[in-house]
Amino acid sequence: MNISTVELMAPAGNFESLQAAIQNGADSVYFGVEQLNMRARASINFTIDDLEEISERCKKHHVRTYLTLNTIIYNHDLKLVKKLLDAAKGAELTAVIAMDQAVIAYAREIGMEVHISTQINITNIETVKFYAMFADTMVLSRELSLRQVKRICRQIEEEQITGPSGKLVEIEIFGHGALCMAVSGKCYLSLHAHNSSANRGACKQNCRKPYTLIDQESGFEVEVDNEYMMSPKDLCTIDFLDQVIDTGIKVLKIEGRGRAPEYVATVIKCYRKAIDACTNSSYTPEKVDQWMSELEKVYNRGFWDGYYLGRKLGEWSEGTGSQAKQKKVYIGKGIHYYSNIGIGHFKVEAFDINIGDQILVTGPTTGVQRFKLNEMMVDDIEVTTAQKGDDCTIPVDFKVRPSDKLYKLVEV
Repeated sequence: MNISTVELMAPAGNFESLQAAIQNGADSVYFGVEQLNMRARASINFTIDDLEEISERCKKHHVRTYLTLNTIIYNHDLKLVKKLLDAAKGAELTAVIAMDQAVIAYAREIGMEVHISTQINITNIETVKFYAMFADTMVLSRELSLRQVKRICRQIEEEQITGPSGKLVEIEIFGHGALCMAVSGKCYLSLHAHNSSANRGACKQNCRKPYTLIDQESGFEVEVDNEYMMSPKDLCTIDFLDQVIDTGIKVLKIEGRGRAPEYVATVIKCYRKAIDACTNSSYTPEKVDQWMSELEKVYNRGFWDGYYLGRKLGEWSEGTGSQAKQKKVYIGKGIHYYSNIGIGHFKVEAFDINIGDQILVTGPTTGVQRFKLNEMMVDDIEVTTAQKGDDCTIPVDFKVRPSDKLYKLVEV
């Protein structure tokens, strides 16, 4: 694990994102398995058979592993809950993130570390004391200010509140990513409208759609500032991360299990640099500007401070979907890697690529690799363009695999 004042926790919706998190300096990763997690539909999700490989990959890099099992649990889920927790314990995962007492109780029964999910909505020190009977780490409610977070962290120290491990309870908060209009994500719009529960990981994202208000008495439309009046901008704390760390939190969580691996790579890389800069006193406005520029290139709905600074509440996105300043365009797939000469072989299947293009390669084992295309050959002849149908070879400093996808990055 990296030496820093806080643990940087990365989302992993699949093996590509998992590898990207490891490559870019995550201290820990969190992920869902099967259907009992809050991103059951938003990401591909791992299977129970993947747990051993996840654990092995992360152990090699001293990265902690957290299984998210934080949905509402019904009677018919209990058998699966126990099966998943037994498998997680067998694979030697670090902890389970939970909110249902059935999950918490069984995890404690088999001796597995528990982290309390934000779904519990912890907002005060007495609730921290209660859950300290079961858990070593707790995710606070997203609606707290930094002042409130700092007070809770200070009280844990002052009152020496310990978890089952005997160590002081650690506080975790969200640092970056999607926010929901509902209190700590507890929303019922999707359930009422589509019989598809957000609290079972099946949100249809009603809040992300445009709406018009109509005065039912007169029939006239009511003017609103923004038609996306229930869709918050994404949380971003990198420009006041020094204040976040000063609260005394121990874990900074990045949201995004449903987002692409290049999102994970970019966000984790930026926050890794920012945390380290805060640690070694090299955190500057100039560096913040650079990190913000990078964060704007990947998926986002615009950025705001959330509720942490207490200046204003509710900043709404200006449109549907991403406002990223860069997008990826699928080009083709990996074929082979000639390790003795450092050459990757790719099949161009969709669009042309040209010398000077910014290239992105992703894969379950490769993770995320970015580079500028400076040299390329087709049929052993150096070319400036590779067209659809061509087999091209490119000098690269990573192993190319048949599971890899080749993209070019385009400014929006």
